[in-house]
Amino acid sequence: MTTPRRGPGRPRSADRVATPEAIVVAATGLFARRGFDAVGMREVAAAAGVDVATVHHHVGTKAALYDACFARIHEAESTVLTQATGAARAAVGSGPVTAMAALHELLDSFVDFLEDRPETTGLWLRRWLEPDRHAELDERYSNPLYRAVEQVLAEAHAAGVLDEPDPHLAVRSLVWAVHAHVVGLLSGAAGARQRREFRAYAHRWLDRMYAPRP
Repeated sequence: MTTPRRGPGRPRSADRVATPEAIVVAATGLFARRGFDAVGMREVAAAAGVDVATVHHHVGTKAALYDACFARIHEAESTVLTQATGAARAAVGSGPVTAMAALHELLDSFVDFLEDRPETTGLWLRRWLEPDRHAELDERYSNPLYRAVEQVLAEAHAAGVLDEPDPHLAVRSLVWAVHAHVVGLLSGAAGARQRREFRAYAHRWLDRMYAPRP
């Protein structure tokens, strides 16, 4: 008895157990380490344990897959930061002490997320090495989160809770500092001590920038 041949691009039945999520997870690790151009779809398929037809069947083109990687980390990060920024905005009306406590919690939420999901840093740093390519990813996935934090600082400034005339620069500066910290963790040379020391430094920075003066 002859086994029917698969049609072009149709995944094998054994491959159908692979979900788009598994493919995107595998691709995220590869893109984070090597960037867009250096990763081929066959490598993604091998990392996900499927054939390349299955990858195309689930996610389409490499550009679509790249976008899906950013969309996945954005969804997770947005869940964390939306809650923290919402709490910080609500705290602005309660005075400087309460507002500062909420800002510290927001900072911890961001550091926790990137330490737990370092592939986020890898993806974004690779993207930013080529600022003229895939720039639409920034507007879809990173800029909305930055603007939400900037709005917290702008509202606190307007309310006289803290002094920050340029929230955009403040947020970007801290974001880059946290990404640099995560790069150190990715190198394997850092450990628990560096995690503690960086977090203490970041909180000192926040206090020196914005804590109410006696």
